[in-house]
Amino acid sequence: MAIGAMRAARQLGLRVPEDISVVGFDDIDLAALVDPALTTVHQPIRQKGVDAVRLLLAEMELRAEMQPEHLRLATWLIVRGSSGPVPPSPPEH
Repeated sequence: MAIGAMRAARQLGLRVPEDISVVGFDDIDLAALVDPALTTVHQPIRQKGVDAVRLLLAEMELRAEMQPEHLRLATWLIVRGSSGPVPPSPPEH
């Protein structure tokens, strides 16, 4: 979606990141290869799958109503070329 947003911005005559910053989510492999490279939020997709299977197997094994388990996985921002600095605010009159 974010890569598509960068393409649409270019078609509208906007420059990334000079006119608009774009940030994606999931850190797909293509994010580092587009121009400009896409700033993105990385999440541990493999760990997410491991935890989901573990919870599913536990629920199947117990065959009873389980209390929901809330997990929080670490995410981090990978800054690349598609995000620029915040432009200065216009002077107040």
